[in-house]
Formats: sequence, structure tokens, C-alpha cells
Amino acid sequence: MNFKKNILCIGAGYVGGPTMAMIAYKCPQYKITVVDINEDKIRAWNSESLPVYEPGLYEIVKKTRGKNLFFDTNIPKCIKESEIIFVSVNTPTKDYGVGAGQAADLQYWEKTARTIREYAESPKIVIEKSTLPVRTSLAMERILSSGKKNIAFEVLSNPEFLAEGTAIRDLENPDRVLIGSRETESGYIAREQLVEIYANWVPKEKILTTNLWSSELSKLAANAFLAQRISSINAISALCEKTEANIDEVATAIGMDARIGSKFLKASIGFGGSCFKKDIMNLVYLCRFYGLKEVAEYWEGVVRINEYQKERFTRNMLNAMFNTLAGKKICLFGFAFKANTGDTRETPSIFIAEKLIEERANIIITDPKALENAKNDLGHLNSHIEYMKDPYKAVQGCDAIALLTEWDIYKSLDYRRIFELMTKPSFIFDGRNILNHSELYEIGFNVFPIGKPPFTHFK
Repeated sequence: MNFKKNILCIGAGYVGGPTMAMIAYKCPQYKITVVDINEDKIRAWNSESLPVYEPGLYEIVKKTRGKNLFFDTNIPKCIKESEIIFVSVNTPTKDYGVGAGQAADLQYWEKTARTIREYAESPKIVIEKSTLPVRTSLAMERILSSGKKNIAFEVLSNPEFLAEGTAIRDLENPDRVLIGSRETESGYIAREQLVEIYANWVPKEKILTTNLWSSELSKLAANAFLAQRISSINAISALCEKTEANIDEVATAIGMDARIGSKFLKASIGFGGSCFKKDIMNLVYLCRFYGLKEVAEYWEGVVRINEYQKERFTRNMLNAMFNTLAGKKICLFGFAFKANTGDTRETPSIFIAEKLIEERANIIITDPKALENAKNDLGHLNSHIEYMKDPYKAVQGCDAIALLTEWDIYKSLDYRRIFELMTKPSFIFDGRNILNHSELYEIGFNVFPIGKPPFTHFK
């Protein structure tokens, strides 16, 4: 089949794989290839067991793979054959040198830019899909244009706004598609080619075009605003527990104000995932770089509240269970940072598990999709931890349950059966406020929600 264009994505992770699968699904006239240096990852994309779990993803990959969607490891060949290249490589927070703990680590991104320059034999549109600091595209332009082949490159910014667990829905019906370009004739021409791709299924009014710098900053700012809402409601949840207010009632009252809205006002153990903390610390670093000390401190406060919320949750567990966890068995319901994903990057569960081990508790972890990642994250603690898929087996002989991920399965379990399997007194710490607390109390549990008075049988 003769395809209209050859589109390449370098990076087969949580963003690159699903995004390209959706483009392939909606645009059969384009050939889409996803490449990665990790052969195991590419092998998984070509198998029945994808390396990324997202509801609906497998069905889309199955419909397009081998037709107009391909996964490969031959990066030089694919660069030569493509007209449009998405760059979707990892940009973690630096853990070394200048900016450690805050700045984005751009080594993989820069290596990719140099690889494109080395193997390109014709003009390319290069699209930043990774979350990058403001003005990174300028460095990309300089690297690409410093070759000896005199090839024209046009750099665009097209940040992703996916939420894990709903990525396919977000891709199929996005709130907006953001495309940033240079405000030049060639920049506008390149931008229109990307608009044309998305316009196959996204209404034109939802495709927003800006300059490069606005696009890059918008991604960081969007994640910072979402994280700030989570930290704000969690800060109020701490006050609710002291004053016997109910955080759900407070959140409902706040959210009914049309100026505020109800989204991201759910109290919890805190945010996790690969983006929020990383992007906020990147924003903090940029603000300090440009001398905006007060702005940097404001955004740092969002992260501090998130760390405080995790610490507060574990301290509440310790206080409730008679100020000692030594030798007690605690079952963690969920380990992924949110429901409907197996992703455990920056999950609050890691911090909580480590704190419980410090208190010499024994931990059993159950999760529908994240057990293998949990084993990798907590490998250094393996002698103190067990992993079980079946929640009924996991709670056998446990003193407490800590619900850490809002999987629907945990709402529908037989808690009378669970109560009979556990040691007495039995505790439930609901870190997501998804359970029926009064019913659990009637069964016999001592229940400790977030931002609400506890339900205890102690006088």
C-alpha cells in the first residue's frame, strides 16, 4: 500500500505507544512506526502482552498492527524513511550535578536529536512529544542544524495531556490538542501538516496553535495546576480531621462554585505518577534560573504538601495501632499510583511501604496490575514483603488493610469474609475514601478515612 506519509515515533513508552496507536487507528492513510532501543519493549509491543496497560489499548493495537502500525528497533532505517518524527523519550528529573532533584535530565533527548541528525537524508518535521523545559526546542534546532548535510529541519512542540488509566479516551476525545511552532513561514507550513493529522478525528476548534515557548510552558503549567488542586484539598483534609469536619462535604461545597469546579478535589494519600512531581520541580528550577525566587517557593510548597500527606497517613496508622507496628501484618490494597494502570512511578505506595518496614511491620501487597512493578520498586525490602494477586489470600492473618489505589475491585469485596480472616482488632485505613465506612464499622472494623472522623470501637 502506498501511504500518504511515513510517521516515526522514537520512544515506545507510556506516551509514544498509545499516541501512535491512536493516530494509526484514526489515520489509515499514514504509515506509523514506533522505534525504541529497548528490544524487549518492542518485542512486547509485537506480542499479545503489551508493555503498557491501558483500557482499550490492546484492541486498537490489534486492529492496526501489521497494517499501518509497526514496532521496530532499526532506528537509522526508520529515520531515513520518515517525513515526520515524534520524539517521545524519557526526560526524568536529574539525580546528579547542577539542578539535581529539580532540572530535567535531557541526555536521552539530546542523544535522540543527534541520532536524527546523523541518519536523516531528507527534510524532516521533528515534534517534541516528551515534556521538556521551556526553550528546549531552541537547543533541538541548534543540534539538528549543526550537521554537514544541509538538510532542513522544522521543530514543533506537541505536548501530551494524557491521564493514565483513561489515555485511550483522552486521545480519542481530547480537551485540546496543542501545537507550537516557530512564527515563520516554514514553521506555519510544518504546523499545518500536524494539524492535518489530528483533524482526521479532532474538531478544528479543539486544535490550539501557539508559538513554541507557549506550548512548552503550557504542559508544565497544566500539570502544576492539577497537582496544586490535589495538594490544596489534601491540606484541607488534615484540618478536617482536627476539627471533625468531613472532607467530602467540604469538597462538594467548594466544587459547586462554578469558578472552582469539582474536578481534582478528591482527598487521598497524595499524587504520584511520572509527571506531576517531575514537572513541578522542573518548573521550580526554571523559576530559580530566571530569578523568580517567590514563584519557585510557591510551587515547591505543592510538592511539600504532597510529601506531608504521605507522612501523615503513615503516622496515623502508627498512632491508631497503639503506637507500634513491629511484627504486625499490614495488607496494602493497591500499589499503582492510580487505578486502571500498572504504572508505579512515584506512587505514594513506595513511600508508605518503606515507612511501614522502618517500623518493622510485615507487608503483603495485592494489586490487579502492578505486582511485578512493585517487586522491582521494593526489591531491596523483599525479605519483609509478600505479593499476592488474590486479596482474600493477602488479608489472611493481617492486623490492618491500607487501601492505597482506588481500584473498583476493592469496593465490591466481601468485607465480612475479610473481617473473619483478619486478626482482631482489625483496622482499615482508606487512603482513597472509596469504601462504605459506616458499613465496615458495623462489620467490626476500626475505620480511618482521609479527612473525616474515624469510626472506632475503642472507648
